[in-house]
Parts: sequence; C-alpha cells; structure tokens
Amino acid sequence: MEDYAWVVEYLPSGRAEEMKKEPLAQLVGHQFFTLLEASVKKEASILVGTKVFVGKGEREEIDRIKRRIEYNDLTNGAKEILSSVLKRIVEERSEIFINFLNKAGPISMRVHQLDLLPGIGKRNMEDLIKEREKEPFKDFEDVKTRVSSISDPAGLFVQRILSELEGKERYFLFTKPVQQQRRY
Repeated sequence: MEDYAWVVEYLPSGRAEEMKKEPLAQLVGHQFFTLLEASVKKEASILVGTKVFVGKGEREEIDRIKRRIEYNDLTNGAKEILSSVLKRIVEERSEIFINFLNKAGPISMRVHQLDLLPGIGKRNMEDLIKEREKEPFKDFEDVKTRVSSISDPAGLFVQRILSELEGKERYFLFTKPVQQQRRY
C-alpha cells in the first residue's frame, strides 16, 4: 500500500470514454512504484510532477483511488513524464538503491541481480563487486567516482523500473507485477 504518490497525468474532465465526468489523476507510487488512477477532489489544485498523499486518512487532493493500472493504461503524456518522475523518486530514496548495489547477490548459477540492471555487463558487475568489497558505496556520486564506466547510476535504476512497469522483465526487483485477473 502506497502512502504517497507522484502525479504523472491530470485529466480535469476525466477519461473521454467514461460516462461520469470527474477529475482524474494518474499516479506512480513513491514506495512500490505502483501505477494508480485516482479521482481528484473538485476543489483541489493538482499539478503534474508533484507528490500527493494517498494513504489512509484525510487526503487533501485525492478523493479516492479508483484502481491499479498497467503501463499501457497511462496516457501518452503520463508515459513521457514518467521517467523524470521516477528519477526524482530514485534520487530521493537513493539509500535503498545504494543498499541494493552494496548487497545484490546471485539469483542463480548464471544470473546475478546486478546483471539485471540495464547497461551492467560482466565487466561493470565485476568492477562494482570489487569496489563494494573494498568499502560499501555511500551514494550515487561515490559509485560514479569509483566505477568510471557508470556515469548515471540513478538512470540505471530508472530504466530498470520502467522496464518492469512495461512488463518486459522476468524478474521484478523494484516493482510488483499487476496480478492477472482470473477469468471464469
């Protein structure tokens, strides 16, 4: 359950195909990167790229969470801004991602968690492991300094999270896949 989410799209009149016209927002969760659609309070002032409270209790801008959505349910505008919002989240929560770099291990005999980050090949993985054995990474700047072939560590995580949200990955490191609904 998300307590905070970031607005990636605001539809003041809702979706064109819906009968009931109400203001809607498409959101990405701050903690689990859950994609959500929510109805917005009529008197609320909501801006794309801002963080809003969506947890239990009194909410200022969000009336209710309507549903969990998939990447393909996002508007084109939401898809465009999503990566910049994810970058802000990754940078704000950098300690979790640095911890991942410091503790990532093998998944199987052939696959390591670091292999699953885009742009991390065998050589980069070996460099990361050697450097973290000397001393754990402190922040993204420390990673860039000590492993020169990685110029944007936060960007690696953003690409991975996007790929997971798009449903392109076999393993989910940072998001939770949308459960397939049973059909009877």
